[in-house]
Amino acid sequence: MTPFWKTWMTATCATLSLLGLILAAAAFEATDGPARLYFDLINGPGDLDLDPRMRFVLAVLGGVCIGWSITLIATFTAAHALSGEAATSVWRLTLVALVLWYVIDSALSVYTGFWLNAMINTLFFGALLTPIIRSGVLRTS
Repeated sequence: MTPFWKTWMTATCATLSLLGLILAAAAFEATDGPARLYFDLINGPGDLDLDPRMRFVLAVLGGVCIGWSITLIATFTAAHALSGEAATSVWRLTLVALVLWYVIDSALSVYTGFWLNAMINTLFFGALLTPIIRSGVLRTS
């Protein structure tokens, strides 16, 4: 994979970490503004009831997003260090994980009325899928 695609993937994961920070910050009233703005973006302006349960869920989701982004970077780093079938296997499993996340998260986003989140998912999915496909890492030599 070229340095361009490596940088692209790292930037995409950094964006996911930023979203995670925004969501985790909603645990506190003093720092929930960016999360409120995000929810206004994906479902239109309205009241976001950040009761203790919702703050808990957003805090956990934020931690999961941050952890997921770092796990993806670690996976990409490991895949780059490998060669041949071992590397291809890591890339394929990563692709399966991305597809499962995308289908489940996007379908449920649409079902629950947050279709704009599915659009954001599509952008993120495409941002990770493009370098995986374009770089040829799924091909065995």
